Amino acid sequence: MTAAQTPSRAHWLPFIVAATFFMEYLDTTIIATALPQMAQAFKVGPNELSLGMTAYMLTLAVFIPISGWVADRLGSRTVFGAAIVVFTLASVLCGISGSVFEFTAARILQGMGGALMVPVGRLIVVRNTSKDKLMKAISTITWPAIVAPVVGPSLGGFITTYFSWHWIFLINVPFGIAALIAVAALVPNERSMQRRPLDMVGFFLSGTALTSLLYGTELASHTETNLTVALFFIAAGIVLGFFSYRHGMRSEHPLLDYSTLKVPTFNITVVTGSFTRIGIEAVPYLLPLLFQIGFGLSAFHSGLLLLASALGNLGMKMFTTRVLQRFGFRRVSLTNATIAGVFVLACGLLTATTPLPVVLLTIFIYGLSRSMQFSTLATLAYADVSEAQKSAASTLWSVAQQMTIGMGIAFGALALRVASYFNGSADMAGGGIEAHFSITDFHWAFVMAGALTLCSALGYRSLARDAGSNLGGGMRAGAKSR
Repeated sequence: MTAAQTPSRAHWLPFIVAATFFMEYLDTTIIATALPQMAQAFKVGPNELSLGMTAYMLTLAVFIPISGWVADRLGSRTVFGAAIVVFTLASVLCGISGSVFEFTAARILQGMGGALMVPVGRLIVVRNTSKDKLMKAISTITWPAIVAPVVGPSLGGFITTYFSWHWIFLINVPFGIAALIAVAALVPNERSMQRRPLDMVGFFLSGTALTSLLYGTELASHTETNLTVALFFIAAGIVLGFFSYRHGMRSEHPLLDYSTLKVPTFNITVVTGSFTRIGIEAVPYLLPLLFQIGFGLSAFHSGLLLLASALGNLGMKMFTTRVLQRFGFRRVSLTNATIAGVFVLACGLLTATTPLPVVLLTIFIYGLSRSMQFSTLATLAYADVSEAQKSAASTLWSVAQQMTIGMGIAFGALALRVASYFNGSADMAGGGIEAHFSITDFHWAFVMAGALTLCSALGYRSLARDAGSNLGGGMRAGAKSR
C-alpha cells in the first residue's frame, strides 16, 4: 500500500474496480441477445454484425499490451478515469448507431477503453493492497466475470423484449458516471519513477501476434468457416509471438516484460494456468450445443440448465478464501484442477435420458471447480511479484486471460470438428455442419477438453508447498513445516 493511500480509501478500491469490470463484462455478454433486433434495425443479416464483435475483440488484443506503459507514464488514476470516459462515451455511440459501419467504429473505440480499463484497474488494486489482504481483494474484482455471464443474457433479453436494443448500451452511462466520481475521489494517481521509452517494435509484434491468434481462434469457433484459414492465422500468431518473446527478453525497456515469468508462481499461473483455463473454458461453448443439438432442447431450456453452473460459480466465491487459507495454493490448485478435469469429462457422459438431478449436479460441481481454480490463479499470480514488476505482471496476466477466453472457445469448436471428422459425421472444411454433430461427437469433444484440463493439473506439482503463504494461504500447514 502506498503511503499516500489511507486504509479507508484502500478498502473501497476493489469495489470500485469490480464495478467497472462488471460494466465491461456485462457489455460483452449482454449484446448477443440484441443482435437480431439490431440487424433488423440496420437492415442487414445477423452475421454482418459479427464484424463489430470481432473488431472489439481485436482492439483489446492490440491495446492491452500498452496499458501498463501508459499507466506508468500518465498515472494510474488518469488512465483508469480516461478509460471509463472512453468506454462510456463509446457505449453511447453504440446505442445511437444507425449502421453497421457506425456500430463497428463505436465498438473499436469501446475496445480501446476496455483494453485500458481492466488491466489498469487490476494494477491499482494490486499496488494498493497489502499481501495479507490481497486474497480477499482479488476475489472481489474477479466476481464480475462470474456474475456478468449469468445476468447478461437474461437482462439483455428483458431489455430487447420490453424496451429496445439501444438501452443495451445506454445503461452503461449511469455506471460510468458513478465510477468516474468514485475514481476521482478515492483512487491515487500513481506512476512509475522510471520514464521508459515506448517500445514500438514490441508494440507491433505483440499487437500483430495477439490479433492473429485471436482472429484465428475466432474463425475456428465458427463452424461455417474453413479451418485451414483459421489455422493459418493461429500459426502466424504463434510465430509472431515467438519473435515478440525474443524481442522482449533482449530489449532494455520491453513493452511486454517476459522476465516476470522467471518468478515461479507467476510462471505457473500464466503458463500452466492458461492450459487449465482453455480446457475449462471449452465447456461453456460445448454444453449449450450439446443441449440444443444433442438433446433437442430450446435455447431457453438450455439456458435454464446452465444456471446450475452459474450457481456453482457464485456459491464457491463465499468459500474461496477460507479454502485457500486452510489447504494452501499448491494443494488447492492441484486437487481442484483434477476435480475440474473429471467433471469436464463427466459432462461428456450426459445424454438425453440422464436424470435431471444428475445433469444439474454435474454442471453445478463443474461451476464450483471453475470458480475455485480461476480465483486461485488470479490471486497466486501476484504472490511473489515485486513492486517494480507489478505493472508488467498485470499487463502480461491480462493478455493471458484475454487469450485463453477466446482459445477455450476455439478449442471446444476444434475438438468437436475433430470428433465429427473421425466419427464420419462431417468434414473439416466447414460450411455450417452443426446439424450433423452426433451425441458421440460431443462426448469425444468433452474427453479432449477434460484430458487437457487433467494434464494441466500436473503442472501445479512444481509449486512450492508454501507457495502463497505470504498471502495467507495454507498458513496452518506452513506453521507446521517450520
